[in-house]
Amino acid sequence: MTARGFEDLLRELTPQVLGTLVARYGRFEGCEDAVQEAVLAATVQWPAEGVPGNPRGWLVTVASRRLIDQLRSDHARRERESATAVEVVPEDVPDTDDTLVLLFLCCHPTLTAASQTALTLRAVGGLTTAEIARAFLVPEATMAARISRAKQRIKAAGSSFALPEGAEREERLRVVLHVLYLIFNEGYTASSGTELHRADLAHEAIRLARMVHAQLPEDGEVTGLLALMLLTHARRETRTTTAGDLVPLDEQDRKQWDRALIDEGLGLVKESLAGRTLGPYQLQAAIAATHADAATAEETDWRQVHALYLILERIAPNPMVTLNRAIALAETEGPAAGLALLTTLDGDERMARHHRLLSVRAHLLEQTGDTAGAYEHYRRAAKATASLAEQRYLEARASRTRQAPGS
Repeated sequence: MTARGFEDLLRELTPQVLGTLVARYGRFEGCEDAVQEAVLAATVQWPAEGVPGNPRGWLVTVASRRLIDQLRSDHARRERESATAVEVVPEDVPDTDDTLVLLFLCCHPTLTAASQTALTLRAVGGLTTAEIARAFLVPEATMAARISRAKQRIKAAGSSFALPEGAEREERLRVVLHVLYLIFNEGYTASSGTELHRADLAHEAIRLARMVHAQLPEDGEVTGLLALMLLTHARRETRTTTAGDLVPLDEQDRKQWDRALIDEGLGLVKESLAGRTLGPYQLQAAIAATHADAATAEETDWRQVHALYLILERIAPNPMVTLNRAIALAETEGPAAGLALLTTLDGDERMARHHRLLSVRAHLLEQTGDTAGAYEHYRRAAKATASLAEQRYLEARASRTRQAPGS
């Protein structure tokens, strides 16, 4: 097995092993430390001795022994711990995969969205604290403190290691999907830094979404989210030049889009839309499918895109949805119609000085021939984003409008 193969196997097994230990011992932090020690042991032993026949059982056994050693070292609790210090053998490992339960635990409603995301990447994604800190451009100590506080809040809330039931389960699942959506978005278009993408985060979000889909294949929104990720990720290689400059959707080489991901995504979209309910991820996936179906930018069915955004805006109102609807409306009814819709966002505090609103308005102004207004908004948009790739693109657009005839 290659080094990448070992890494992929361990990343897949880590949340399963952690879920097994937390379900058995109920000590989130201690179990996580024990699992990390077991994974470290595997990275040393498996390449030299070969992968054991039951790698998951091997990891559970080693991690359990590490945890038991920790418990026994606490002399004040020796008697109570000795009753639970039963070594686990591979045959004792349950067949059930507790990854989904672990995801629910990491997305506990008492946590902030930032803490939910960080804890999910740490406990379920298997990323190190340093990797997560680098992804979100904060010091490692800051991220470590955030993750530690998240664990303590879960412990204080008295949350049990079990899937919630009924309405609570449905509500918590939506939180899980939202966290995976945030992780993917940060990977697909990094909010700051020198690179447009964080491919590792996007890949991790897709991997986790696949795991959730494998356990809940009948859930339309789970299927829709996975489809959305695949269809969007299929365009990743064409979104930047070799120099790292951003390439907008209408200028991308569609022949270079990942056809395998598109075909899989389109199949999932059909599955997700076959149910009786319709949610925001299903609609976003349908929009992505409409773009994927177009062989060229000119062949895009913008009326369908606008209709889907209109439905999405009604069931899940959000200024970004309205912003995207304005783009589609401009394609069907002209830039003036798009600009008129954008004015409805001017009083929204969430959009105040947001670079996306500024850049879309600049683009539509440029289409109307108002190059001076476009230049001003492109410059303001460039200053409003922390992404260097986006800054370069917006500055280039500003320069182009300034050099246009009549400007």
